[in-house]
This record gives sequence, structure tokens and C-alpha cells, in this order.
Amino acid sequence: GAAMLRALRRRWDVYKYRFVPWLALNLRRKRRTLRYVPESSQDKIISDDDVFETLLKIFKALFINDFRRQGHILALLPEIKCNYLELLNVQQKQLRATSCNHQSQHVFSPEEVLFNTLGFTVSRDRSSLVSAGTGVFVTKGFVPKGTVVSMYPGTVYRKHEPIFFQSLGNPFIFRCIDGVLIDGNDKGLSRSVYRSCSRRDQLGPFQMSDETWLTAALQNPLALGQYVNNCSHEKAANVCYQEFDVPGYFPVELKQYLPNIVYSHDIESHLRCVVLVTLRDIKQGEELFSNYYTVVS
Repeated sequence: GAAMLRALRRRWDVYKYRFVPWLALNLRRKRRTLRYVPESSQDKIISDDDVFETLLKIFKALFINDFRRQGHILALLPEIKCNYLELLNVQQKQLRATSCNHQSQHVFSPEEVLFNTLGFTVSRDRSSLVSAGTGVFVTKGFVPKGTVVSMYPGTVYRKHEPIFFQSLGNPFIFRCIDGVLIDGNDKGLSRSVYRSCSRRDQLGPFQMSDETWLTAALQNPLALGQYVNNCSHEKAANVCYQEFDVPGYFPVELKQYLPNIVYSHDIESHLRCVVLVTLRDIKQGEELFSNYYTVVS
């Protein structure tokens, strides 16, 4: 009996850091979990244009790095292919100027692409918070204030869509200001639902979302925001969530890096994404801590 209670206590200690109702009941004791947003339109640390440009920059770099595997897509987009070939040639010239390696194309890991493009890498590791489980750290480089440092992956549910069974025992459900929910659990039923929706929406060779966040080998190295822990008295928040609707003109060949998919196929609306933006400069070795609880007054 005592052993079972200890096991339940350990599970709760991990769970509570991502459990919004628990935070709601402890707001007076944990003021740093509260972020006031006077209006939905003001819930922006940086502009949507800045988010768009950052995602475009890193996704293009990932696409070019993986150019050899993109032939089936480029065959259907000859004009796009010419543009990427020009970018690839520029990249190769820069590589030859800084390296003795004269291969036709040097293939980097996604983490290396992130570092070469934005100047930092992030990865999952054991949190510095006692009993908080997994956390996210800046493992290399430097992240300036106002930078998109991560994305919150998962299936996007509109109001009144069925999420009850996926929500049972699930500490990875993120609630947006307008009530949209994002299920960032990479296991169990949540995992199966995401994969099913992702494959449902694939258009020929064009993938509309990224499934690799469900694995240990991330194709999009930013897609680990669901593991960012909530701040505490000892660990102040250094990142903040920001909602971003992917515009209709987002390049179709780059959608394969978006770690989100809508649950209902028949809904005509922009894909909701959530990015994590830095509230201050963050150095190598620091863990990311967020504000979980958003109040719109």
C-alpha cells in the first residue's frame, strides 16, 4: 500500500507541472504562472510576420539540406525547383569557402541545420526541476530575446470536437485563447489519431504535416515544445506561448515540417500552430520554462 502511494505521488509530481486546473487552483501561490492578456489581439510577443519569416527560414534550410529526397515534389514544381537550386548553389559556395570538404552536397543533421540557420539548438533532457520529468534545454549557441525557440506539436481540435478519450491521463493538451485544443501527446491514442489525420491529408507526394515529432529522430528540430515545463518560484519563465495561424500562402513544399494537423478534415480554416518565444536572452545550457496559464480579461 505504501509503495503504491509513493508511486502515485511520483506520477502526480510529474503530471502537475503540465496540468492547467492544478495551476488554476494555485495561482495565488504561483503568480508567475499567470500571464495577463487584455485582448486576444495583444497576445503577441513578436509579430505574426516575424513568426512566419522564422519558420520559412528554418524550413527552407531543412528542405535544401534534404534536397536529394525531395525529387518527387520538385518534379511537380519546376519553378520552385529553380529557386531552390539557386539557394543550394549559394549554400554550397559558402560551405566550400569555410571548409575543405568539396562534396557536391554536405548533409547536416536537423539539429545542425537549426544551429547553422538560427544560431542555437534545443533538445530534450531530464528537467532541472525535481520530479518534473523531461524538460527542454538550449544545448548549443545563444537565443536572443524575441526568438521563436520551439513549436508545440500535435493534433488541433476545434470546440466541441471529440477529445475526451485522448484527454484521459494526458498532461500534454494545450488550450488556446479561443478554446482550440492541441494534443501534444506522442504516445497511445493521441499518437494514433495524429498519424491517421496526417496520412488522410497527404496530397500525392505532398505531406501536409510532420510525423517525426512522434519519434526520437525529429525532422523539424523545433517540434518539442510540449516538453517545456511550467515556471516555478525558483525557475522564472523565459519563454511564452504565442498562437499562430498558418496563412494560406504558406509554401506547400514546406508543410512537411509543420508538426500540427487538424482533426476534422472538412473544416475550412487556417492551421493553428503554437510557437514558444523567448522573453529574454537565453544562453547555452539553460532550460526553457514557460507560462502555462493564460487569462484573457
